[in-house]
Amino acid sequence: MKNVVLDTNCLLQILGARSRYAFLLDKFLREEFVLCVSTDILLEYEEILSRKASHTAADLFLKVVDRSRNVVRREPHYRLGIIRQDNDDNKFTDCAFACGADYIVTNDSHFSDAADSPFPVFEVLSLEGFAEMMR
Repeated sequence: MKNVVLDTNCLLQILGARSRYAFLLDKFLREEFVLCVSTDILLEYEEILSRKASHTAADLFLKVVDRSRNVVRREPHYRLGIIRQDNDDNKFTDCAFACGADYIVTNDSHFSDAADSPFPVFEVLSLEGFAEMMR
C-alpha cells in the first residue's frame, strides 16, 4: 500500500461530490492507500475546508481521519526547507519525509522544487497522475 501526502488543493477536489476525483475518497475509505498527515497539515485542512465548504464538512472529514486505520500521523522533527517559492508548503514535504511517504499529490507548481530535489526520496504527482495510478 502506498503512503501519500495530499496537498490541500487536491483534498478539496477529492471531497467534491461531483468531482471526477471523488472516487479517490472511496479508495481512501476502503483503505487502498495510506494518508500521511501532521498537525500542521490537519490545521490547514480544517481552515480551508471550513472556508471553502463548511465547518461541519471540516469536522466530519477530520473525524474520519482521526478514526481511520490507514492514516499515519507524524510530527516532523526536521524542517527541510525544500520549497523555496512558498515556505508554507514545506509542511507537506516535511511530513512526507517524516512518514516515509511514497508520494506527495499536488497541483501546486511550487512543488517543482521537491520534484527536482534528489533528497528526500518521494515522488511528486499531480492529482490526475495519482488518479491514473489508483484506477
